[in-house]
Order: sequence, then structure tokens, then C-alpha cells
Amino acid sequence: MKKLAWILIVAVVAPSLILGALAIRSLRDQRFVLERQQSAVYQGVADSFAKRINSKLEEKQLEFGEKVQALLARTDETQLATTFDEALCADWPLAEVGFVISPGGQVLSPSLFSRPEARQFRLDNDRFFCCDSVEVYWTPVLTAASTNSSPPTKTEQRSVAPTCVIGPNIGTNQAVSKVASAPAEFVQLMGSAKEGVVARFLRDQLKLMLWYKPTPSKMDSVYGVQLNLPKFIGEFRALAKVEPAFAQDIVVAFLDDAARPIALSDTNYAAPNWKRPFVASEVGEALPHWEVGVYLKNPAKMGHSAKLATIALASLISGLFVVIAIGCWFVIRCLRKELDLAQQKTDFVSNVSHELKTPLTSIRMFSELLANGHVDDAEKRRSYSNIITAETARLSRLINNVLDFARISHGEKKYNFQQCDAADVVRSTVESYRPNLESKGFTVKVQLPQQPLMVNADRDALAQVLVNLISNAEKYSNGTKEIEIDGARSNGTVRIEVLDRGTGIPVGSEEKIFEQFYRAHESLSSGIQGSGLGLTLARQIARAHGGDVVFHRRETGGSCFVIELKSNN
Repeated sequence: MKKLAWILIVAVVAPSLILGALAIRSLRDQRFVLERQQSAVYQGVADSFAKRINSKLEEKQLEFGEKVQALLARTDETQLATTFDEALCADWPLAEVGFVISPGGQVLSPSLFSRPEARQFRLDNDRFFCCDSVEVYWTPVLTAASTNSSPPTKTEQRSVAPTCVIGPNIGTNQAVSKVASAPAEFVQLMGSAKEGVVARFLRDQLKLMLWYKPTPSKMDSVYGVQLNLPKFIGEFRALAKVEPAFAQDIVVAFLDDAARPIALSDTNYAAPNWKRPFVASEVGEALPHWEVGVYLKNPAKMGHSAKLATIALASLISGLFVVIAIGCWFVIRCLRKELDLAQQKTDFVSNVSHELKTPLTSIRMFSELLANGHVDDAEKRRSYSNIITAETARLSRLINNVLDFARISHGEKKYNFQQCDAADVVRSTVESYRPNLESKGFTVKVQLPQQPLMVNADRDALAQVLVNLISNAEKYSNGTKEIEIDGARSNGTVRIEVLDRGTGIPVGSEEKIFEQFYRAHESLSSGIQGSGLGLTLARQIARAHGGDVVFHRRETGGSCFVIELKSNN
């Protein structure tokens, strides 16, 4: 038992405890992991919206090139170079100012003396187009001539500070923007590219310009437009949508460089602090410091969901521990039961050997006395013959019990069911057993009704059940040698009771006495004969007949065993 217990501990309990400890340790990080996973999903929503904004900008850049080509197709290029501002603004609502730059950096359109917007545009950008370097943001097209352009390297602050950072930005300063400005000339920005986008901040206002080089071109001029930013941004409002699965949990907002909401997926939402989104994604150089922010409608919900998931995982781990503990308990219980059964089998062999030896010794001794003619007294010869007969019957009963138990265990026991009178079976069995009992000083009382107690049973099997119960009453008589057998019918059931005034059954063993090899009183130490199979066989035979054998404790001392069978009357 100890060896098996150590094997169980080493093979099952120890690994389970180690795995459980690792699982409990992982619970500490589980909430963080779940929140990170959810944050990564929301970061993907922000990045996707930022990409849609950039795609919209690329569409407008392509649309601007088509407008330029259409105007060139309708108007002479020399004439268009001086009237481009008026023509473009009349044809394209997004245009705030249209401009044309000669190869030498001269502004051909708009005129310095035209409308106020055009005049202010000239004052802000003439030197930039000509020869001066200014702080700009640009999106260069990577060509052979432009790959040598230096990227922006100036460190600038973000307009928002996300509460959660996902991906490669983890561990970096959240306040630092990946979009920065650098001094550059317009000619340097163009390089050999055909088109591009340039962003400048003038008087704390963003100015966004698109430029395009038509091909072919007689004058080799550059055509550009300064976008009407409010109208341009208005087209983004239709993009501010989230999937229905996220609509109840988050709000997507398009924020300008001052972290003011320009477009919202839920117009009824008002953030406590627009500069503190849950996650955010910068749009890029075209709209520097403009961001897409994702806000949680119910910030406590994520933590609550993570907490519930952690509790569920902890409950699962606890449940597994309980299952393992119960499994170990069952294994130990089964091992203990098997060991007890093995011990009972050992005791059974000892008991059977003892029971076989005792009658055989008596039979041999008395048969030798009779065979050798050493007994002249006729009364003694008759007594010795009766002893030999009784011991032979006991030996036969013991062997039959063992054989019947083996047949029943292997499902080979067969019964000859037929209509029979249970009262008649009781009378004949008791009468055949009475001489042996009375010779030992027992008083046997039989109380049976006059009318038959008809049952569907195997007569010999039913007699065997009764003999086993009477034999037990004899063995456990405890000095008071009184046995009573009663029979009656009650509520469609035939009841045959075998009562004695013996030692009774110890408390707690009322059902165990029907288990194989179990004996309430240790056989060899108590001096009581038996194999531990009598009651087991009695119950199995009764249940095979659709009935049962049950035990009742007698109030005045002793035991009462009841055979219950279905009545056919």
C-alpha cells in the first residue's frame, strides 16, 4: 500500500501540484494579457481608420491630377498658367488657392493682386517656392532621385497621450510623435517625382498643398493647390464608422492637431478628456499631429471582463484540482478496497481450508473406528454414522457454495424457474435440517400459513438460500439456541423470515455482511466456521429471482434475515 501510494504521489500528485502552481502564477498576468489582446484589437481599428484617411488623401491627389489634365486639355498651357487659380477654384470645390510654379521657382499663378486668399498665399509661400528652406512636412515619392532626401528628424510632441500603447511603440515615450518637420526647399521636395503632398503650419494653422507635374508639358511648370481644409476634412466624417460588434464598446474620433474632435463614429459621445484616448494612431506627414483616437464608452467594462475571465480561469484550475483530488481519493479507495479484497481472499482460503479439514478429519476418524470394528455399542455406531452424515452434508454445502459463487461470478449459473409453494420448500428444508439442529440442542419453530405461498422460483436454489440462513443462525447462536422460521404474504410479496437469538451484526456492518468474503466476526480468531460466501450467495440468488434478502436487527437481541419474493397468488 505504501509503495503504491508513493507511486501515486510521484506520478500524479506531484506533477499536478507543479502544474497548478504554474497555472496560479500565470493568473497574475492573465488580466494584463487579456487587456493587451483587447487593446491590440482596438489599436487595429484606429490604424485601419488612419489608413482610410490616407487613402482618401491619395484619391484627392489623383483627382487633382485629373483636374489639371482636364484644364490643360481645354485651355492653352500658357494661358492656363496665369488663370489656373480662378479656373481650378471654379471647377473643384476643395480648392482654396490654385498655383503654378515655373521651373525657376517663379509663381505664375495666382496674381499677387487678386483675391485676399491668393494674396495671403503668395506672401506665405513665394520665398519657399523660390529659394528659402522652411519647416515643412512632406510625403516624398521614393524614386531614384528622391531616395537621397533626408527624412524628418526633428523630435516633436504628439497632440494626444494614449493610455495604452500596443506593438513596437511599447516601452517608448508616448508623448513623442513619429511625424516630425525639417527645413527644406520646394525644389528639394519635388526631386524627380511627379506629384506629392506638403504640409506647413502657418500662424498655428495647418496648410495642406498638393502638387502635380503634367506630362507632357511645354512649360515644364508645377501645378498645385492649397486645399480648403474644412471641406476636405468634412469628407472624412463618412469614414468614421466602426463595426457593429464594437459599436457598443468604443468610439472612434478623428482629432486635429489640437486634439479637437473633427469626426466621430458616435456623435452623442463626449470624452472627459479628448487628449487621453485609450489607443491612438497618427495619420502621417500629410496631416501632421492629426490622430485617430479610440475611446472606451465604459472604461471599467474591459477590466471587469478581464476580471471575469481571470475568475473563470481560476475556477477552472480549482475545479481541476478538485477533480484530481477526487480522482486520487478514488484511486486510493480502490487500492484500499483491492487490498482488503486480497486480504479477504487470503482469509477465505484459510477459512475454506479450515472448514474442509474439520469435517474431513471427523469423517476419517469416525469411519476408521467403524471400519476397524472398535465400536461394539449399537448406539455409538448410530451416533458416529449421524456425525459422518452431518459432516458430509456440511462439506457438500461448503463445496456447493464455492462452486455456485464461481458460476454466478462468471454468469454461468442457470435456474429452473417454475411454479412452486415457498411454504412447502421451507417445511421440507427445515425438516431435513431439524435432526442436526436438535442434536445440538436447538429449538426450531416454524410458523407458516395453511394456504400455499406460490412463487416462480428454482426450488433447489430457494432451498439453498434458506439453508445458508439457517446455517448462519446455527453458527452465531451465542449460547441461546433458538431459531424461528416464519412465512407470510404481504402486499403481493412472499416474506420468509429466519430469526435467531445470536450475537447479532455489529453496527455499521448491516450491508457489508452481503459482500463477498466479508465476515462480521473474524473466523479463525472467533472460532466460528464459515467462508464468507453464504449471505453473498443468498442475496444474489434472491435478486436473480426478482426479490432480495435483507437484514433487520431484533429489538430483543439477535438477527432477522428476510427472503422477499414476488407472489404469484
